[in-house]
Amino acid sequence: MALITESESLHHNLEELSTAELLRGINQEDQKVAVAVEQALPALEALVNAILPQMRRGGRLFYIGAGTSGRLGIVDASECPPTFGVDHGVVVGLIAGGDSAIRKAVEFAEDDAEQAWKDLTAHAITAQDAVVGIAASGTTPYVIGGLQAAKAAGCVTGAIVCNPGSPVAKAAEFPVEVVVGPEFVTGSTRMKSGSAQKMTLNMLSTALMIQLGHVKGNRMVDMQLSNDKLVARGTRMVAEQTGLDANKAEELLLSYGSVRKAVEAWQNQQ
Repeated sequence: MALITESESLHHNLEELSTAELLRGINQEDQKVAVAVEQALPALEALVNAILPQMRRGGRLFYIGAGTSGRLGIVDASECPPTFGVDHGVVVGLIAGGDSAIRKAVEFAEDDAEQAWKDLTAHAITAQDAVVGIAASGTTPYVIGGLQAAKAAGCVTGAIVCNPGSPVAKAAEFPVEVVVGPEFVTGSTRMKSGSAQKMTLNMLSTALMIQLGHVKGNRMVDMQLSNDKLVARGTRMVAEQTGLDANKAEELLLSYGSVRKAVEAWQNQQ
């Protein structure tokens, strides 16, 4: 099977180009990513709509991937608790080779077709959960095996890939194929393919969290107050919704721990 992600770059003799030419070429390729993501929106909509009922019933969302794809899943999962106030176990990212592979590649970890299911069962996965495989090439055994086992167990299964008609896509009920074309550096899927996966994951998790009620208006009312910047942001949100001055808004926010709870407490006192 010919892989578009492995096809030759449209740019040649890269080592002879100036810095400006290199950056311009990379940027030209990057501009194609959003267009490719747009073309995949109907498939992404179907995936979101399949996962949403599961999560409304208390199900979890698992990402499985190797290398850059696995790391992107972990990044998206790790950002859900501080952004939306959900528990860390609601969205979980798993990478071939385990946590050590986040920083350093683990040789041949992605070639084990049985390991993903072992990793998922360590989290007591059930048919109520959803599993999304992430693989630029769409050929990663770790992801294929995990999706096949998850589907057999009754889980909703999805995939985010950058080649059409791939084995990973065929292993998922709801594949999202974001075909971005050849990379600037031939085969370097951490570039356009990685950007496409990041954008798609952002859209997937954000659409789910909004529909699960973790955003009000356009505000992250359930965000964790884990640093001064977020406390300041939350204070502004409470002040806007209550009319309190900044000091009183911050006091109310810190006493209740979230924008939502602070505003609801203030409304109940009126």
